[in-house]
Amino acid sequence: MKSYQKLRTAQPAACRVEEEGAAPMPPGHGKLAPWWVGSGLLVAAVLLSTITVWVLRQVSGGWLGPTPPPKCLLVPESHRFDCYPERRVVVTQELCESRGCCFIQSPPLAEGKQGVPWCFYPPDFPSYSLESLNQTALGVVGLLVRREKAYYPRDIERLRLDVEFETDTRLHVKITDAANPRYEVPLDVPRVMKRAENPIYSLNFSWDPFGVLLQRKATGTVLLNTTVAPLIFADQFLQISTSLPSRFLYGLGEHRGSLVHSLDWNTLTLWARDVSPTESFNLYGAHPFYLLMEEGGNAHGVFLLNSNAMEVALQPAPGLTWRTIGGVLDFYIFLGPDPNMVIQQYQQVIGFPAMPPSWALGFHLCRWGYGSSNETWQTVRAMRNYQIPQDGQWNDIDYMDGYRDFTLDSQKFASLPSLVEDLHKHGQHYVMILDPGISSTSPHGSYWPFDEGLRRGLFLNTTQGQPLIGQVWPGFTAFADFSNPDTHQWWLENLQHFYAHVPFDGLWIDMNEPSNFMDGSEDGCPPGDFDSPPYTPAVLGDSLSAKTVCASAKQKVSVHYNLHNLYGLMEAKATASALIKIWGKRPFVISRSTFPSQGRYSGHWLGDNRSQWKDMCYSIPGLLSFSLFGIPLVGADICGFSGSTSEELCTRWMQLGAFYPFARNHNTQNEKAQDPTAFSPAARTAMKDVLLTRYSLLPFLYTLFHRAHLQGDTVARPLFFEFPWDVATWELDRQFLWGRSLLVTPVLEPGVDSVTGYVPQGTWYDFYTGSSVNSSGEMLKMSAPLEHLNLHIREGSILPTQKPGTTTEATRGNPLRLIVALSSHATAWGDLFWDDGESLDTFEKGNYSYVVFNVTQNIFTSTVLHASTEATKVTVGTMSIFGVQKPPSKVLLNGQEKPFSYLDNQVLNVSDLGMSLSQGFSLQWL
Repeated sequence: MKSYQKLRTAQPAACRVEEEGAAPMPPGHGKLAPWWVGSGLLVAAVLLSTITVWVLRQVSGGWLGPTPPPKCLLVPESHRFDCYPERRVVVTQELCESRGCCFIQSPPLAEGKQGVPWCFYPPDFPSYSLESLNQTALGVVGLLVRREKAYYPRDIERLRLDVEFETDTRLHVKITDAANPRYEVPLDVPRVMKRAENPIYSLNFSWDPFGVLLQRKATGTVLLNTTVAPLIFADQFLQISTSLPSRFLYGLGEHRGSLVHSLDWNTLTLWARDVSPTESFNLYGAHPFYLLMEEGGNAHGVFLLNSNAMEVALQPAPGLTWRTIGGVLDFYIFLGPDPNMVIQQYQQVIGFPAMPPSWALGFHLCRWGYGSSNETWQTVRAMRNYQIPQDGQWNDIDYMDGYRDFTLDSQKFASLPSLVEDLHKHGQHYVMILDPGISSTSPHGSYWPFDEGLRRGLFLNTTQGQPLIGQVWPGFTAFADFSNPDTHQWWLENLQHFYAHVPFDGLWIDMNEPSNFMDGSEDGCPPGDFDSPPYTPAVLGDSLSAKTVCASAKQKVSVHYNLHNLYGLMEAKATASALIKIWGKRPFVISRSTFPSQGRYSGHWLGDNRSQWKDMCYSIPGLLSFSLFGIPLVGADICGFSGSTSEELCTRWMQLGAFYPFARNHNTQNEKAQDPTAFSPAARTAMKDVLLTRYSLLPFLYTLFHRAHLQGDTVARPLFFEFPWDVATWELDRQFLWGRSLLVTPVLEPGVDSVTGYVPQGTWYDFYTGSSVNSSGEMLKMSAPLEHLNLHIREGSILPTQKPGTTTEATRGNPLRLIVALSSHATAWGDLFWDDGESLDTFEKGNYSYVVFNVTQNIFTSTVLHASTEATKVTVGTMSIFGVQKPPSKVLLNGQEKPFSYLDNQVLNVSDLGMSLSQGFSLQWL
């Protein structure tokens, strides 16, 4: 019997110790006027700020220096926008005032902590003015002029403003050089043909200083107000700031931390970097997109289409500053109004994710350090022996000869072709790793990938026109230039050669930030503004070339300075294209480095995590953030990559990982094995059971991926997406949903047999038993022994499940079980997308089945809206209906009586239905 204990706590503890004094702030409406136009609240803040400065001056004995001008004292601390963001510089009054800014020194903070800027913009700091504004067919075009130069070199005095009212919920604002072309991200974006007729937003401009003022019509909430700080647009320093309507801001990846970002003087850097996931570091990918929740439950999103090194500074005003060192300011704003719609609208611009092959949603197993193909094979056989589900077997770089791409260790991995053949005979698949660094040290004529790439001129070059040589796993390496279409052909040919020996089924592209064990190259990097720009964002290592190639490296499309953050995307695009040509089926690619639109070509794993409870906990906000970024096929290394796991940690992590959209257990060399067969019978059984649960849910999960591919729905979903009016859900990142229906509440702490989770308002059903829990929207303490993962189905849902097999191929042939979770009004709805699981563009070509399930007035109906021959191979065998209030006297299938069972917990079970999925039917209980 399931027991629940209602609690008063707001939410469970976060993955890390919270900072003291970080009390929640209620969301609030922004003000339409520039920030220095006072209101009562602002005046109070100014008075408090002024008094604080005066008191500090008295107690400091004058160390704060002379009294600042009155205009500086007018600016409250939370609204001080940084005028001197350079790191590793002690900002003095002289340095600050040389820029024309205010200087008020604050007490020093602990090392590594950011605080109130000492140097900040005064209200009258010179900015651009809007000189002209004219209507166009799609919006307006304007001219911006700066009368006084700013403090970065090559200031651009005249800017062009282009505004397009693209749809009723999407606004496009672009600012660029009025006279000269600049680098722009080579990303295909939609081109609209007519202006939006009924936008749900209103746009105004401040003329002098120039600013964008964007409001939501329905509520009056100010979404953007860029008058809060001056616009700066120099050749290598572009900066624009805005107020925010609340503190609940998400996105801006790739970073490790809580799902909602802290606005307590927090700077997030976007520059792809190979580093183990660590708080405050810029990680593998760059995603300049945020989603923000507004008071009342509305949401909006902002995307800056820019691939240069960038940082986003957050402050408690609440406010935000974009700083980038190249390109243009190309903004898309998405008005939702709910968070699901915001993400759909974002993906309408960057592209919807690809439909994965069905086997990609099975369980994957890998490690660096199997040592040989025979040892790899032994692991596969052990998994089969215990009948533990597995679809994918992977190898890390140890399969290669000298860690060189497209080679095979002929001694230790001689039997790999036979292993792959065996996997295929058992309905399983093989995935291998590839790196973009190509060994450059083999004797000429002995290593075709380098020789041919050199002959065709397909590598990144130095400023002198020679291949840039760095160092990765095989030693000295050149780096493939995936911005060159000719490189895509060379990549395909290399893959075809290897496929002829080892017919792999998917590719894992790693080290594609690109990673380099040197800083820059074997010769360092040349002097100049690319490698030593006037401003360097707060990147790990304090240099753009830290553990990567020189920013000055030449590529086909542009200089690496502009393309660095696109490297993983371009490799993923080349890889997916090659696999389609080799197989003629859906590609399966998992990439470490990512950029917006990458979901069209690959999934992502969250990188080289550690076997620690904290890492498991942080994986949830990680995968939810990538749901926001349009990359739904995402997961973390289950049980941790580095370090040694424990049986308890790995059991709990396998339970959580079974509900990652992409589920792979992976660990490093020289650590003990952590596949399910390596543990005690009790742990092994718990892992097997949760994988069988995942496999039973594959029809539901596959349908969620179809909806992601079709319209940009999220698969793994934050709770606030479904309950945006419930402020208690806005910071939850220790639980998540699959779609709108299945709530996952994992155990994330050692030594416990219960878990505390938030249950949103309504009726929820225990996935395993069908017992109900009614919640008013509260924290509940749930029983969670080591063998149990808490799963709950939302009322009003119908989940298509299937008798699980040990592979997706075996599962697909089994009968379906439909789980109906009745609402308080005795209604429910669900759907199922079904195709062959591997062919390209099945939806687009009509080669699929789509079935809708519905319950009303005690009648279940299955309606086939589209049919294909694949559906004739599947039968609906069983139906379980949760929440049937009283025992029925009889059950009718298409009017014919059927035997049934009814349990005390109000669950009705009907078995032996034997209905083909391709035919509609009805079931009634009286």
